Amino acid sequence: MAADRTATGDEIRGIADTIRRWVVEQAHESGVGHIGSALSVADVLAVLWGKILQNPGTDDPERDRFILAKGHAALALYAALRWKGLIDDETFHSYCRDGSPLGVHPEHGIPGVEVSTGSLGQGLSVGCGIAYALKRRGSKARVFVLLSDAECDEGQVWEAAMFAAHHRLDNLIAVIDDNGMQAFGKKRDVLAAPNLAQRWTAFGWLAREADGHDATALVRAFTTRIKHREGPAVVVAETVIGKGVSFMEDRVEWHYRNLSPKLAEDALDDLRRAS
Repeated sequence: MAADRTATGDEIRGIADTIRRWVVEQAHESGVGHIGSALSVADVLAVLWGKILQNPGTDDPERDRFILAKGHAALALYAALRWKGLIDDETFHSYCRDGSPLGVHPEHGIPGVEVSTGSLGQGLSVGCGIAYALKRRGSKARVFVLLSDAECDEGQVWEAAMFAAHHRLDNLIAVIDDNGMQAFGKKRDVLAAPNLAQRWTAFGWLAREADGHDATALVRAFTTRIKHREGPAVVVAETVIGKGVSFMEDRVEWHYRNLSPKLAEDALDDLRRAS
């Protein structure tokens, strides 16, 4: 696809289906996990990269920037970059091989990857810095940061949230992948933090909630944000870990587990039936 491609609503759903299929195929080929986390953000990435982001992955100084704070979902981002035409098929299939630019977490230097990420809690701070610099120079470019809900356990996230509200960074949009799961269990059992939207509102952000697997709802949440020019905004996207694969959905083991040939076949069958 061309780098300036803008998708329609039906195409966005098709992009998400493609991202999920490529994630499963490449995860199996490479023998690398984090599949569930990648599947949960497929629809969010399809909306952002197919509809919302302006000139991402280019050298345009006015391009929108995207930061994957939850870097362990990098394979889904690579699939979005492949769809966008920013990386080719050969590069995508080199994922996690010796000498490949595509690691388990994204690294700066890949088209569309603005900063290296993976240390949870740091992505939003970096996004604040970029958004602040863009605002100081009068740029209309925006910064989108995709975090996990468990990442919001990190104190640095809330320091960044205060900074963004204080400086009225209306060019900063956070997205929370609210799948209710983290590495060792359900979020509510490890460290409960209900009412995320209310928490962000209390920190001075405009908060929107959306079904993270509904393209129409996500587009509405992001476009409503675009009309709000008074401070930072957050979209809390309710998702399901492993979305689209029946035996992965809402199962903590698929934060890390790898696919056997039989499970890969079963997963792809599930995705074909759902598309």
